[in-house]
This record gives sequence, C-alpha cells and structure tokens, in this order.
Amino acid sequence: MAPPGRRRGHRPGQAPAGRPRLWGRHPVTAALSNPQRTVRKIWVTREAAAAFDLPPNVPVTYAEAPDLGRLVPPDAPHQGIVAEVEPLEEIWLADLLDAERRSAGAGAGTPPRPLLVLDQVTDPHNVGAILRSAAAFDAAGIVTQDRHAPPESGTVARAASGALEVVPWVRVVNLARALDEIAEGGWWRIGLTGHAERTLADALGSQPVALVLGAEGEGMRANTQAHCDDLARLPISARAESLNVSNAAAVALYAAAARG
Repeated sequence: MAPPGRRRGHRPGQAPAGRPRLWGRHPVTAALSNPQRTVRKIWVTREAAAAFDLPPNVPVTYAEAPDLGRLVPPDAPHQGIVAEVEPLEEIWLADLLDAERRSAGAGAGTPPRPLLVLDQVTDPHNVGAILRSAAAFDAAGIVTQDRHAPPESGTVARAASGALEVVPWVRVVNLARALDEIAEGGWWRIGLTGHAERTLADALGSQPVALVLGAEGEGMRANTQAHCDDLARLPISARAESLNVSNAAAVALYAAAARG
C-alpha cells in the first residue's frame, strides 16, 4: 500500500507525518498480530490493557477514556485503546497477480481467487466494509486508484474489523492500465452495473474473475466499463433501486465463491 502524502498539521485520528491512528479492539489486535505492520505507540486505559498482550518494545501510555477520545475523531468507539502505526508497505499489482498464480498452481489446480477492483470508491466506511467482505470470502485482494480512494485510517480499519491487516490492497495510478494487466494475468473482468442485460450468475464462468465496482452514486466510468470483458447486474428486486457498493461487493463475492 502506498503511504498517504505528508501533511503540515493533522486531524483527529491522523498522527503527524502520515501515520494513521487505529482504534478499537479488533483493529488494534489485528495490527499487533501483523508482522508487516509497525506499531509506534499505544494509548490505553488500564481496564482495557488487561485484554491485550502489549509488546514490550512499543511505548505505552496509560490514559483515561476522555483523553483517548481527544486522539480520535469525535464519537469514535475507541474501546479504551488507540495505536499509532506506520502505513503498510506498498504492494505492486504484478507481485499480487504473480503470487496468486503461484499459490493457485501449488494448490492442485485450484483457480486463482477473485479480485475486487474499485473505480473511485472514496467513502472510507465502504472501503473498510469491502475489505471485510474480501476477507470473509477469501478474495485475493482489492485494487483502487491511488488518488481516488481513502488512505489508511482508523475509520477504514474500524469498518474492516481487522481485514485491513490481512487483505492485500493495491493502489494504482491508472485503473484502465491496471485492468489490462489483470486481463493479461488471466482474470476475466466483470463490471457490475444495474444497466447490464445479463445477471452476474450468467456472466460467471469457471475462470478467475475480477469484479469491478463503481463509485457511490455515479457508478463505473465509461472508460472503466470499456476495459471490462463483460458487464453484469445483480438480480435485485424492483423494490430497491440499487445496493450500497459495499453490499454489492459482498453479494458479488458470495456469487463468485458459490459457483459450482
């Protein structure tokens, strides 16, 4: 993951020099368990500390709950613990694709797992929820644009409920070129749009799939659709116009996992 750009000043929930602050038991526990994550500092109440195996090499400050509340966004459910961390190392798309092909080849013919490609999905709650679904349905990773996706943050980590630490997140400069690279790697690119004639079940074959989802409200851009091999819709009832992008991602991942 590419680290977010440096800022002069910082907001609640974001430490200086681009270091995210994570809060809550699941995100902090997952960060402490991730060997790729560097935790720089922990603030914790004495009551909450008993539930954690705090590493001896990380500075720990014991504080009261109201003090922790000043380190995170208003009303953030910190559950008595906040951690300042370094952003995860950048992941390259080619490395992810190669690793997935090697892993599939070693698994007695098991096909590579699905990929999720997000076209300018900017809401951190949605991206976090999508990461959680990607972990639940064992997706290979998610791909977003570098400049049109949220940075690592406590909000993303909280919505992901630990999945930020285990699901590869690739940031790319040009999504169309990334989709071409994904196709060259052997993934069938299916763009999800309510205007498609075929349902996702009809579009899914036996090949590895990259599920492409558009932004909240606007949907996929025309150029992104042009770089998909097929377009498909979810068979939702007429009583609902559409699904939230994170819900659509979960349904699509389930369909990919459940195909015969």
